[in-house]
Amino acid sequence: MSRAHRIEITDNAQAHIVAASAWWHENRPAAPDAFLDELDRIFDLLLVEPAMGTLAINTRLAEVRRVTLSRVRYHVYYRLADDAIQILAVWHTSRGQDPEL
Repeated sequence: MSRAHRIEITDNAQAHIVAASAWWHENRPAAPDAFLDELDRIFDLLLVEPAMGTLAINTRLAEVRRVTLSRVRYHVYYRLADDAIQILAVWHTSRGQDPEL
């Protein structure tokens, strides 16, 4: 599998990231940057090993993968698209359902 050259964040995923980051800053004063730090770490890892996530089930889109940000308990849903890793959703693990993809 070839290496992806960039991370591409969909509008939907960007909205998830903004909301989660704001929540984290307001509700976790001991580690307000933990969410964004974990997200940056996983983006760096995905650029090196894009197939590291497990295949997600129950998605309408093909070849969607999911990786867990274990420190902050979020899933990042993504797929490979040409030379990019397309981030589709960032979803908290406590939600009772997967995001609509």
